[in-house]
Amino acid sequence: MELYNSLIQDTKTLLEKGAPKVWDYAERDCWNDIGSSELVLQKDAAYELGAAGKGSANYVLFSSSAELVNRDQVLLYGADLKDIKGDCDFARIVLLRVGVLDDDDDQVYRILKDIEFAKYHVYPEGYMVRMSPESYREQVRVSKKAIKKGISFKSIGASYIKAYKKDPNVLNATVIFVTASSFDFAAMKDYAKKANDITGTLAHILEGLPTDCSVCSLKGICDEVEGMKELHFGVGDKGTDKGHKH
Repeated sequence: MELYNSLIQDTKTLLEKGAPKVWDYAERDCWNDIGSSELVLQKDAAYELGAAGKGSANYVLFSSSAELVNRDQVLLYGADLKDIKGDCDFARIVLLRVGVLDDDDDQVYRILKDIEFAKYHVYPEGYMVRMSPESYREQVRVSKKAIKKGISFKSIGASYIKAYKKDPNVLNATVIFVTASSFDFAAMKDYAKKANDITGTLAHILEGLPTDCSVCSLKGICDEVEGMKELHFGVGDKGTDKGHKH
């Protein structure tokens, strides 16, 4: 699964100028999970991460490369939850190393989507998440009570890693939080869109897109993403003995 590798490299390059706090994953660090969404009212909130008018991005990238993703860890670029004084920019980026998936392409797609959906099953106490898939944003309202109890990105990140690693296909998970305003959140949002485009293109290929590049609506993403065109043609080969026009 190398389709997202260039985006992982781009993300790492974007973050290079920062010096992150790094915590190795330990399940004991997980924040209390209440099992369902919690409503944190504005009057009970300390602040909102990625609030309206602030930079915000959320995306998940997959790879089978141990060079790109090789540890279960949480990275934080910027202030931790206890040190944030008001609404601020926010990004949550997840890098996942998956095993070599030997199933057919349709099954691989379903596995990746199941892994990605793990983020919707994490319910940290006092940490209300609102995601907007259409705008690639994530907003989080953090309660004053949770701040007093000692909530931190280390514990929230551990909770996400635990959820992702419930899937046996996930070998390593790195969760990255960004709260420093000095980073390019517009670029992160672009990466989030590209990641979504890759996943969407994979789905369309499996549905049987034309293999004539001159009439294919997704030619741009195939040209840009290394391995996508080969996958497209490979899927086409399964359904026809005809050659491809490209």
